[in-house]
Amino acid sequence: MSKKITPEATSRRNFLKKFGISVGTASAVSTLGILSSCVTDDEEKVPMLTTDGKVINGKKTELKLNLNEMQIRSREGLSGKKFVMVIDLAKCKNARKCMSACQGAHHLKPEQHHINVLQTENAEGTGFYYQPKPCMHCDNPPCTKVCPVDATFKRKDGIVLIDNERCIGCRFCIAACPYSARVFNWEEPKYYEGDENAVYDMELNVPQKKGTVSKCLFSADRLRIGKLPYCVSACPNGTYWFGDANEDAVTNGTSKETVRLSTLLSDNGAYTLLPELGTKPSVYYLPPKDRTFEYKAGELNYLGEEEPKPQHG
Repeated sequence: MSKKITPEATSRRNFLKKFGISVGTASAVSTLGILSSCVTDDEEKVPMLTTDGKVINGKKTELKLNLNEMQIRSREGLSGKKFVMVIDLAKCKNARKCMSACQGAHHLKPEQHHINVLQTENAEGTGFYYQPKPCMHCDNPPCTKVCPVDATFKRKDGIVLIDNERCIGCRFCIAACPYSARVFNWEEPKYYEGDENAVYDMELNVPQKKGTVSKCLFSADRLRIGKLPYCVSACPNGTYWFGDANEDAVTNGTSKETVRLSTLLSDNGAYTLLPELGTKPSVYYLPPKDRTFEYKAGELNYLGEEEPKPQHG
């Protein structure tokens, strides 16, 4: 004799199907935990499943995404956007606030860098300057082509991400990246309070996972809520511009001034790194002309640390 299905059970089943959870794994909702709130209207009501299996109406802002929903959302990206970054090399003063903001947001150890500030010289004797180097988020990324498990991918908004739930640590993507923008997590991550029980958020890459690859994310979690990336907002010297190429607009992280992207690039002789490779980076550099400071080895930098003497060869 078949078991009678009650209206309550039916509504519960429909709710679970809607959010990609099978009835047999309903208990996993409370086990996995729920994280990463949606940005929605405070007044809108939606059905929600409680831990005891009841369906209630609650505010949509209280609705959280499970791991499956977060994975889908993170892979799709933001519709109609094409994110770009512009770095003004004349403005970088080696404050490294961009690095510390990135490390703090993504729970990285001091030796882990998703963005780094390099000491650079175009040719011997031409003078040194500082060059921030994040992931280039290429339109034609070689890293995504070599991953055997589709762990790294490019979204429709141009951002290249890594799914550490899929990453097997083969490091093919590290070898394929001509910009050395990826790092391997050799050790257990630096856990913050709550990390160990948190659901993995691909757009934030938290919690970190040993044996996987990580890199700059263009702060995809911040872009989803309409804010500038962590590194861009943290810079005190006006080095970073960030915006949407489809809107032909970028905003300076320090002054908050918004200008036309095309004008900024054309008027300042902007360039990308290794254009001959055909990777089509989404990060542009403005050359270090009319620098706002002088590089002097042996003096103290912005953080009170002694600047190293440049090494040739």
